[in-house]
Amino acid sequence: MALSDTTIIRRSMSSRMFSTVTTVLTVAVAVALMLTLLSMRDSGRRAFERGTGNMHLLISGDASPLVSVLNGIFYADPPARPIDEAKFNELRNAFPASFLIPTQQGDSYLGLPVLATAPEFFTRFSPDPTFNPDDPGTAGEPWSFADGRAFEKPFEVVFGARAADETGIRIDDVINLTHGTDLSRKAANRAGAFEPHVHDEYEYRVVGILEPTGSAHDRAVFSDLTSSWIIHAHDRRVLEDSSVSITTEADLLPQDRLITGIYGRVATRPGSSVSALIPAILSQLRSDPTITVAQPKEEIDSLFGIVSNIDQILIAMAAAVLVSSGIAIMLALYNSMEQRRRQVAVLRVLGCSQGRIFGLVITESAFIGLFGAIAGLAGAFVGATAVAGALKARVGLVVDPVFDPRTTLLVLLGTVLVAATAGLIPALIAYRTPVAKNLRPIG
Repeated sequence: MALSDTTIIRRSMSSRMFSTVTTVLTVAVAVALMLTLLSMRDSGRRAFERGTGNMHLLISGDASPLVSVLNGIFYADPPARPIDEAKFNELRNAFPASFLIPTQQGDSYLGLPVLATAPEFFTRFSPDPTFNPDDPGTAGEPWSFADGRAFEKPFEVVFGARAADETGIRIDDVINLTHGTDLSRKAANRAGAFEPHVHDEYEYRVVGILEPTGSAHDRAVFSDLTSSWIIHAHDRRVLEDSSVSITTEADLLPQDRLITGIYGRVATRPGSSVSALIPAILSQLRSDPTITVAQPKEEIDSLFGIVSNIDQILIAMAAAVLVSSGIAIMLALYNSMEQRRRQVAVLRVLGCSQGRIFGLVITESAFIGLFGAIAGLAGAFVGATAVAGALKARVGLVVDPVFDPRTTLLVLLGTVLVAATAGLIPALIAYRTPVAKNLRPIG
């Protein structure tokens, strides 16, 4: 009974199981590495763009616009240079704004960043870039609460989805915030300044838990500005008079009313997310040397422009690994040809043409590439999930790995093509195998 090509190839591969599995795994590693890099590059960019939300401007006292965005939106480090309330009021009257929302960072809860802000943070600003607070028919979504509501008075807090999940917090729980963060602790140790400490004197009540947004805000805790100013002023007053037991809003001085960032959006027409006034407003604001003005979306584009060269290097390395796996396929088949010359000669005697022998070897090589590509795709899902988990744990950036179908298909087809090409030399050896010489009795 004549054997089919598939049966011949299957038996050939199973007779060299260790070599076949090792080669398939080599291909799988290369494919998984390349697909993971491509997926995380695209998904990471989308995650950063989600974090900037629907603001047009971010105003702060940070050293540069990029630092301002990383600190003010992604909680990389508490901003070091605050803006006083008088400057905020001046800016509020400087241009036609849809919203100007003050924020303050510098406190924490169990290592999570605390963002003190105004109630408009939950009604005007949104992590969804398509949400236009001035357009009732906007397609975007504002904040959504999984439980509870936004804060309405001092010493009420709202937890982001991930912050609530990590801490197990529930509505009506009472917490105490830490004045300072782990990062400010390191800075304090270097500068000999204050150490972060828990404010046991002031209790905050949890009134809301947000739905996940896929942005860095999911790992934050939100409080109102007044309560933040009060606990900071309390430290000042205790240093001035150790007998002070409690501080209220009436005790606040102008130097206590500080903010570290302003989320701003220029007024736009319904149906539009941009304004022709933005360039003129940027020019006006940037003429003020006391503030730093950033366009979050442009800064993210700039950041990815900087790291794109690294992306290209990593992808080139993945491509080199893929080519190396092709060489591994070629070597595995080449070495097997030295042991299979007699088998090839027998097939020739049984009626296989030289062309069919050539095709069998090419097909076997392509099958190795195909199996490796499929295993690599599965490995890429695992790898991308692991990288996303690490980014979430270390940076707080929520990245949802997504594999573009066209890119994935191109990588898989390219892998099979590389594998088939790697089989050319072993196929030529099989093609040229002399029948009579290799059918002589052994020994």
